[in-house]
Amino acid sequence: MIKAIIFDVDGVIIESAEIKTEAFAMLFADYPDKLPEIIAYHQKNSGFSRFIKFRYVYEKILGQELSAQREAELGERFSQVVLGEVINAPSTPGAIEFLSRNKDRYLFFTASGTPEEEVRNIIAHRQISHFFREIYGSPRQKDEIIEDILNRNSLQKKEAVYVGDAESDRTAAEKAGIPFIARLNSESPELQNCRWQVNDLTELDTILDNMSSY
Repeated sequence: MIKAIIFDVDGVIIESAEIKTEAFAMLFADYPDKLPEIIAYHQKNSGFSRFIKFRYVYEKILGQELSAQREAELGERFSQVVLGEVINAPSTPGAIEFLSRNKDRYLFFTASGTPEEEVRNIIAHRQISHFFREIYGSPRQKDEIIEDILNRNSLQKKEAVYVGDAESDRTAAEKAGIPFIARLNSESPELQNCRWQVNDLTELDTILDNMSSY
């Protein structure tokens, strides 16, 4: 029986995946020849912390050293670009309705790649904090967050699911040993082969009922 649902936030609770992609394009606009490769890397790894992606872009794509100061500047600029837009972005279809309808049926958590303070700020501004038992983000890896949630809430692995929209989300769920539900969107074609998948959260009740009876 499923007792807990752990959500990614961008692209799952909030329709903000494209906002983050546009921010990456803005941050690295000075490298037009490398920009397609940078954007492709970001989209393929959309569930990872932005700081992991900054380091990869600099070291593997641009062939430059990323200083701690430059890394901090990139993080600050990224937050400035996206924070207001994410706060005001539309919710994923069915998200608020699902949370409202099921707040007494399941325990809700987040395991986001967004910095923890920022994701808590976003959720607070959107006035949905009361739905979630605990809200977590980076710098911890998502599988670490999931395992910590399970341990501290005395949950068995079969009693929790993770809902995400990126290949890294599926990997995190697999590492933590819990089922994964893919939220499909234009930036995650690789998730089309997932056993459990939804186009948006209007379909989540049905998938959870099917999983519980499986």
